[in-house]
Amino acid sequence: MRLRSVLCSTASVVSALALLSACGGGSTTAASSGDKPLVGVDYPRSDTDFWNSYIKYTPQFGKELGLDLKTTNSQNDVAKLTANAQTFMSQGVKGVAMAPQDTAAIAPTLAQMEAKKIPVVTVDTRPDSGKVYMVVRADNRAYGEKACRFLGTKLGGKGKVVMLQGGLDSINGRDRTEAFNECMKKNYPGIKVFGEATNWDGAIAAQKLQTDLTANPDIKGVYMQSSFALSGTLQVLKQRGLLVDPKNKKHVFVVSNDGIPEELKSIAAGKIDATVSQPADLYAKYALYYLKAAIDGKKFKPGKTDHDSTIIQVRPGLLEDQLSAPLVTADGGTYGGVPSVKSDDKALWGNNLG
Repeated sequence: MRLRSVLCSTASVVSALALLSACGGGSTTAASSGDKPLVGVDYPRSDTDFWNSYIKYTPQFGKELGLDLKTTNSQNDVAKLTANAQTFMSQGVKGVAMAPQDTAAIAPTLAQMEAKKIPVVTVDTRPDSGKVYMVVRADNRAYGEKACRFLGTKLGGKGKVVMLQGGLDSINGRDRTEAFNECMKKNYPGIKVFGEATNWDGAIAAQKLQTDLTANPDIKGVYMQSSFALSGTLQVLKQRGLLVDPKNKKHVFVVSNDGIPEELKSIAAGKIDATVSQPADLYAKYALYYLKAAIDGKKFKPGKTDHDSTIIQVRPGLLEDQLSAPLVTADGGTYGGVPSVKSDDKALWGNNLG
């Protein structure tokens, strides 16, 4: 496999492993002597189906890439992430993959690792400041845009929707929120949006949705910024007699983010209507791929890749590989100009978990 954005003297490379061995240039590492480079992977949390899927994929791709993994779990706590990073450094890791949920507070830790010349790849989130080797992430603004286009089309540009936001201390929560609001204001000004901050907490999301529906029983749409809110949203709608077939006039249109198996099943059953499939498998794969590349001294530049993504320069010295994240619906139709794939498509990672 070859990334067109790699600056490499070898003209033709047919696999990721061949790429990483053929395009050397950094200092000698354990990889060159046949040993497996030791890298650290911090899992951000294990209380959601999405992140549990990421955790499942990580050792699989670590083995494929010939990496020895040390893993920790920071449990959505930046203080624990900082402590875990210290542990990794004491263990002599050659690189670290992490997914900081507080994207501002991680800066001092990144600076310390940079000083020790330990490359960092962040997954799913992008630090507000500081340097990392690569950000592996989908375009989170596109998440909000796609959700807006779907709901705007389904509601015919009129009505009320609730947006169950994630955490606004995260670049993901901010990107999804801003893009959704901007899209609604520009394209569907007849739709009123109730934005509810939830800090990625399902119980808070359910309580705020319940409050909004009590005050506004004519709400016809819900945008959940992550599958963390799926169970609570379905429970609230069921309690209020609104969990009905999409053809029923009482139906409330629901769009989620993640693409976990339960979302895909709920779309097929008519309980929710759409999701944006965030690639848990590719997050694990390319986080480790770029760590291996960093250890081997590779350099990348902005541009299209051959795995349906684009590397962009976020700011000087910071690159982000924006992986594909399709809109998923029951019919695979196009909504507000946004194409979708059917929920039973076997290419979706959520349909391929063992």
